Amino acid sequence: MKLNRRGFLKFSGVATTAALVGTPGKTQASELQKDHSKEFGCLVDTTLCVGCRKCEEACNERHHLPQPKISFEEMTVLENERRMDETSYTVVNKYYPENIGSLTWRTHPVFVKFQCMHCNDPSCVSACIVGALTKELDGSVIYDKEKCIGCRYCMVACPFQVPAYEYAEPLTPRVMKCTLCHEYLKQGELPACAQVCPREAIVFGKKAELLELARWKMKRYPGKYVDHIYGEHEVGGTSWIYLASEPFKTIGFPVLDSSAPPRLTEAIQHGLFQYFAAPIGLFVALGGVMKFSSFLQHDKTVRKNQSSGGKQ
Repeated sequence: MKLNRRGFLKFSGVATTAALVGTPGKTQASELQKDHSKEFGCLVDTTLCVGCRKCEEACNERHHLPQPKISFEEMTVLENERRMDETSYTVVNKYYPENIGSLTWRTHPVFVKFQCMHCNDPSCVSACIVGALTKELDGSVIYDKEKCIGCRYCMVACPFQVPAYEYAEPLTPRVMKCTLCHEYLKQGELPACAQVCPREAIVFGKKAELLELARWKMKRYPGKYVDHIYGEHEVGGTSWIYLASEPFKTIGFPVLDSSAPPRLTEAIQHGLFQYFAAPIGLFVALGGVMKFSSFLQHDKTVRKNQSSGGKQ
């Protein structure tokens, strides 16, 4: 990223402000409401998903994302595990989780949709030093490109490795991720993926009601689901929760505890930015690199002169 894309003065002002008063991300994260039951979210029943990729296509169209090189109708892409990137907010992967020795039981694959989890206490919001990422009252975590300085701390902080960066856009790169269709929720519409799913594998609603539905399903169909609702407790809870017939660690989900990572990231940021520690540390590091580079160049010149003198 070129510094002049947002302006050197803006960057300097942000760095100074952050050093003096702390990080906006920290303030926003600490002010988040404690009761998340009335926020919106989605329940994904992976036993119903057939991997049709309609959710991928609907998301792409609604958010005007670039068309993929391989058509959404092409199912062979499911044979390789994928991640969200700057051109796709959501992807569906296929897993064959039952392994017997060196053999794999390939009769009943599990299809899993991945996107931003919209955490109750999001690490990306806490890590952002300029407040470009915010947690909204409806549960969605959204991004403001006008505030972003391209530091990409959010990418490092996210426990699900979701945010992607537009490296191919040298002048105005953005951080790209699912928004839970926040702007459409305000208009009373559903997220595009939940609206289009032909099997109703994605159910949209208030989180308290989604958790109640998930527990009802587990009780109504004993033996069909593992005894775990993914996202109920992981990293303090998320707006996307999942049911599955296989252990989640075998179908692409990271094993995470119930503590919220922002508590750690905020402590680190507070230590770094207090009393200009971060700017001073940066300048010291850059000065060291420049001095070392100068030493190497001087040493190279001396050796060259000595070598030329020996030949004469």
